[in-house]
Order: sequence, then C-alpha cells, then structure tokens
Amino acid sequence: MRSIVVLPTYNEVENIDAYFDALRAVSSSIEVVVVDDDSPDGTGDAVQRRAETDTGIHLMSRTAKEGLGAAYRAGFGAVLRGEYGPADVVVSMDADLSHDPAVLPAMLARIEEGADVVVGSRYVEGGGTDNWPIHRRLLSSYGNSYTRLALGIGVHDCTSGYRAYRATALRSIEPQSTAAEGYAFLTELIRRADHAGFAIVETPILFSDRTHGTSKMSARIIVESMWRVTVWAVGSRWRRFRGRA
Repeated sequence: MRSIVVLPTYNEVENIDAYFDALRAVSSSIEVVVVDDDSPDGTGDAVQRRAETDTGIHLMSRTAKEGLGAAYRAGFGAVLRGEYGPADVVVSMDADLSHDPAVLPAMLARIEEGADVVVGSRYVEGGGTDNWPIHRRLLSSYGNSYTRLALGIGVHDCTSGYRAYRATALRSIEPQSTAAEGYAFLTELIRRADHAGFAIVETPILFSDRTHGTSKMSARIIVESMWRVTVWAVGSRWRRFRGRA
C-alpha cells in the first residue's frame, strides 16, 4: 500500500528535521505532504531543503494561518485528488514528535488486516500520556468521555490526531465538506466514519508532550470542540425524535 502522511505545521522549525529523521528511521517509502501555514520561523524553508534530497517529502505552502481543520482539508483534498500520485492510505499526525512515527507500521498493518480507520489512542490498554500536567490529563479524559457518550461513538480517543485512513473511506466521509476547526475537526471525521459504518480500530500510543516550540492548544479550541459536540448530539437526538413522531 502507498501511504502518505498529511502533516500540518506552523512554527515547527525546531522539530521538523527531527520528525523527518524519526520517520525515515521507520520507513523509506512513506511519503509526507507538509501543509505549512506560512510559518514565520522558516519551517517551510526547512521542509523545502529536506525535499531537495528526499523525493518523498512535499511542501504545500499556504498564505495564512487558518487553523488545523483548514490545513487538513487542504492537505487531504490534494492527496485524494491524486496531486501527489495515488494513495491507498492517508495518515494524519503532529509534527512535534508527540506522535511517535515508530507506531506507524502497526497502524498500517491494521489497515492491511481490514480496518478502514486506525486511531492511535491514549485511552485504551497500553496507551497513555507523558509529561502532561494533571489538569490537562483530566480535561482531555473528560472531553473524550463526554464526546463518546454524547455522540454514541465507541472510539475512546475521539480527539487523537494520530490516525491512518483507508483512502477510499476518507474520500467517502468528505473531509472537504466539514466546517470544524481545531480538535473538533478530528471529532467530526471520526463521527462521520462511525455513522457511515466503517471499521474503526484503536491501537495504543504513548503521547509525549512537545519539548520544542509552542503548543497550539487554546481555550477557543476547547470551547469550539465542546460546543460542536453538544450541537451534533442535540441535532442527532432531535432528528431521531422527529423520526419517531
């Protein structure tokens, strides 16, 4: 299977070369499309230099910082249109090494075995977080529990950005038609995949907090995520009620 990673970046110059080194230590064939939102720290230039000696690295330069969801919509759209050649599997992950590329072979193996979506999960047996303060652990755990129960989804880690999608499944759930930003975008995709009946499996990961650069998490992102989950849940229950009526 030909696998392509879509990697959103903004001010990741301190991490990007280490990320490429870690990925290439795992696989020489997995390709990467870096979607850079005009990073002022020179991330795009660092990617371009690396691409000159590694034909599996591609740079998509955007002109403004528009958020995680917009970056993924642009990257997924380009990959699904075949702009970087045909892809069997599309992977999403973070560039700050909080997602260990060493887990990728296991995730791709689950796709080979028949899964449509593989989620790198912090909240299944064997998974966890490292270097997180207790308030962030509690917030993430509560948010995922609320999302799972509100939306009726069996996935334990709905906001994990470390995922592998069978390309046909990703195309079917139409990421370009989503509206959410931040981590709500990730929830929206997993919600669509679940409602479409795709086979979703979770594999344990250890999420390690970044050691370089600045986290993109903000109060606005958290509020949007909880608000959208609530709207989706209420809308789903209202439609079921009207159907019964």
